[in-house]
Amino acid sequence: MSEDHAPWQSPVHRDLAAELLRMSRRRSLVHPSVGLEKSAFAILWVLSDGRPRTLRELTEELELEQSTVNRQVNAAIKHGYLERFEVEGSVSKLIRPTEEGRESFKRDGLLRAQRLEQVFADLGPGSPEGLLNELRAFNDAYERTQDRHGAGERDKKSDQRFKRGFA
Repeated sequence: MSEDHAPWQSPVHRDLAAELLRMSRRRSLVHPSVGLEKSAFAILWVLSDGRPRTLRELTEELELEQSTVNRQVNAAIKHGYLERFEVEGSVSKLIRPTEEGRESFKRDGLLRAQRLEQVFADLGPGSPEGLLNELRAFNDAYERTQDRHGAGERDKKSDQRFKRGFA
């Protein structure tokens, strides 16, 4: 192994790792005018299927610590994006978007979509479909590798929120 790309197997592996790190540092592909914090947008994304969730369910789907999700939910409630409500026969309260939360999610989602359209217009020589196929294949392979090596079970339902059209 040459030291110019250590510890990676090749320069391509090193450069792919660098690009993945570069993507992870980018806050998000959003317009500067978005109003929702990243965490509020993520919670509203999960809830955008219309089904209220318990805090535990949100924790599982967001793959975060319960204390982190609790703090994020409380902040979103304080800003008027979410509400908790009781359901008869259930010990846990459910969480759902408010009208303001739904409108903010829609507005910010459109701004995010516009930013992606701008990026895709500048993307060359690839295509959005090609990128989607490669990213999906990469993520699927990554999850299979995690599963085989005991690095943690993934809730497959949580990945569905990323397939609904927003980045």
